[in-house]
This record gives sequence, structure tokens and C-alpha cells, in this order.
Amino acid sequence: MNQAFEAKLRTDLDALKQAGTYKHLRHLTTPMAPEVHMEEAGDVIVLSSNNYLGLADRPEVIAAGKEGLEKYGAGTASVRFICGTFDIHRRLERRIASFLGTEAALTYVSCWNANTGLFPTICAEGSAIISDELNHASIIDGVRLASKARRERYKHSDMAQLEEKLKSAASSFPIVIVTDGVFSMEGDLAKLPEIVALAKRYGAITVVDDSHGTGVMGATGRGTIEHYGLTGQVDVITGTLGKALGGAAGGFVAGSDALIDTLIQRSRPQLFSNALPATVACSSLEAIDYLDGHPALVAQLHEKTEYFRAGLKRIGYAPLETESAIVPIIVGETAFAIEISDKLLKAGIFVTGFGFPVVPEGTARIRVQISAALTTEEMDRALAAFERVGNETGLLAKRSR
Repeated sequence: MNQAFEAKLRTDLDALKQAGTYKHLRHLTTPMAPEVHMEEAGDVIVLSSNNYLGLADRPEVIAAGKEGLEKYGAGTASVRFICGTFDIHRRLERRIASFLGTEAALTYVSCWNANTGLFPTICAEGSAIISDELNHASIIDGVRLASKARRERYKHSDMAQLEEKLKSAASSFPIVIVTDGVFSMEGDLAKLPEIVALAKRYGAITVVDDSHGTGVMGATGRGTIEHYGLTGQVDVITGTLGKALGGAAGGFVAGSDALIDTLIQRSRPQLFSNALPATVACSSLEAIDYLDGHPALVAQLHEKTEYFRAGLKRIGYAPLETESAIVPIIVGETAFAIEISDKLLKAGIFVTGFGFPVVPEGTARIRVQISAALTTEEMDRALAAFERVGNETGLLAKRSR
């Protein structure tokens, strides 16, 4: 290793540690569930997982993955167009499409791959992409890869500025508007009815990454689009299988037959990456089927989210008001957010503090994520820990002033 380069890396890491912003990996020794065992902290309640519906350790989902492993083996050992496409991929993709109300779908090993594969494929020279400024990093990187397209950002959920950008890009084709359905750090929803209306007015294409909305929003968990009653009116949906839908891995693009065929032909992550492991495809398929058969899980998730939000308010916190299962608590500086999350972990609550560069300076937060699998008793224990830590750190005293 080049010693000068190694020294620079060490210096940069030391600076993170001194600033209190160094991230520590935590090691779980049990399946993802409302309560887990962690090497560093013992038994803890999890409030930082994307396991929104509690399907990650659902027996039916686990069994389907085991059956897939026995039937198809450990991996695909190839990219899709050579010999890495199994019949389970087709079954899962047809199921995703029917679940979301699109003509077709295509799976990737992650939603990151899906987003970075989509935009460079459909946005060549002469096209334009207009993106919400708070979109997920995978969207940002996907848009960057579409280097020949005109690329614009609009202020978060600012429909007036979005319309200005659409007017200025009128000579481009296609014009693509891209937004998260649920914004992961804020927990708020995109203004999809207004976005769809503007897209129709200016002849644009709508792309929604609904990774934090699928399984969470809508009466049956079909996402932010269902929540707004817009099924069939959004051109492209990207999402993940690694959150509410079983939590294993994988992502997808859902849209028209022509779009999916184009991605099969030209999308670089599709052409040059091994296919989604069949065992993951099997467990994800079962997770979708389970959700479809148990839509009450979605209502339970929202009831528990409101219970926890009300509890936080009762003890003096001021969580952001959201409709999703994400409950952010703004605390200010990054080091303070990490300090609070560390103290909560010692109190048996695993919840992550986020700061710069994930969120803007001065807006560091504790991001609580609720699961339908949490019990009232677990949530009450978590709230008691939040109250103790809030008082210990002086956060609740600041709120009361």
C-alpha cells in the first residue's frame, strides 16, 4: 500500500472520530425482528430497520427462500442475457407488475442498480431530467450517469419551480420528472397529484422511486401511487425488495413492455451484473403474496406509527409530521445526533442518528422507523428510554423552553 495514501486515509478517519461523526457498524446475531441480539449491546429493540411489515423473519418468507435455495442453488453464476435468467425471475417480475398495475417489470440486484440503470438508458442527448433536490442518492447518481441529458433540480416539493423547469426544458425530449414517493430522511410524501398533472400538461414522463412507500402506503400497500389514487398514471416505478417486501435484497423497474424490453437490451447493470439470486426472488415473491393476503398489516403499521408519534409528543419531543412510517426527530448537530443514538443503544434501543452529508448541516436527526411487528409493550419501553435519554442530554429541556 502507498504509505502516503494510507496516511491520508487515517488522518481523514481520525478527523471523523474527533468530530464525533464516525460511524460504527453494529453486528446482529439474530434475524431482523422487533427485538434482536447485538454483539455490542445485547438484546435491543429495533427502531431503525426498513422491515416495515415484519416480513424479514416471517416463517412463510423464510421457507420460500429455503425452497428456492434447494431448487435453484446458491446463485445464478451469470448475467441475465447469457444464462442467468431462471423461471423464478419471470414469475417474480410478472407478480411485481400485476401488484403495481404496470405492463411489465424487471428485477435488479438492488434498487441502486435499478436507478443507475434506468436514467442513462432512457435519457440520451436532447433529453432532460428534472429531479427533486431531496431525492435519494441512487437517483442522484443515476441522473449523473445520464451525462448527455440536460439535468435540473427543483426545490423540495416546490411545484411552482418544477413548472418553471418544465417550461425551460420544453424543447427537450423526453422530459423526465423523477421523485421519491416517500422521502427517506423527511418521511414526507411527494406531491404526486400535482406532479402527474404537470407532467401531462408539459408532455413529460413521471418516474417514482417508491422504495419507502411500497408495502407502507396505500390501503393495500401498493405504495404512494395507490395512496393518491393514481394507479396507471405514473409512467415508471422503481423500488426495492429489501425493505417492506421481505427485506432481503433486490430492486426493480416497473413500466411498459417497451420500457422493460429496452432495459433488457441496453441497461448496463442488467447486462453486466449477475441476476438476483433465486432464493431472494423466491422469498420476495412470497412476501408480496403474503402482503396481498394480509392487507391489514398496512393499517396496523400506521396505527403503531401514530401510537409512537403521539407518545413522543407526550414526553416532549417534536417529531416531523408525516404520513409514512418514518418519524424523524430533528436534534441539530451531527455529533449530538450520534451521541443520542449511542445513549439510546445503551438503553436497549437501536435507532440511528443521521447528519451531514446525509442531511444538510444543522438538521441532524434521529430517524425512527416503525414496524407492524412491534408490540405496544416494546414501543412503551422504547418511549421510556427516549424520555430518559432526552432528559439526560438536555434535549427535552431545550424543547420545553
